[in-house]
Amino acid sequence: MLCKRIPSSLALLAVLAGCSSVETPEAPAPQPAEPHAGCQAEALPGLLGEPATAERVELARQQSGARSVRVLAPGDAVTLDYDSQRLNIDIDEAELIQRLSCG
Repeated sequence: MLCKRIPSSLALLAVLAGCSSVETPEAPAPQPAEPHAGCQAEALPGLLGEPATAERVELARQQSGARSVRVLAPGDAVTLDYDSQRLNIDIDEAELIQRLSCG
């Protein structure tokens, strides 16, 4: 009778062992970003009031260090997602740059 319970007990033990967790050492804390890495909109004050031409928008993206750029006109729908690597360029009805920000 005991011999019949051993295989089922071993099977149950194997199943339970698969459900257990093993602690692993903690991963190292992420390193802080470099102070000048990413988008730096404050590096572009000379662009305020200038026309938002395709060339000027791309130059602003490059000079700010941003990975991407979006131009926001009055009344444009804007997503609420935050991207620290994105330069936002707000323009007015005349397509003049009114504000530069990252996010």
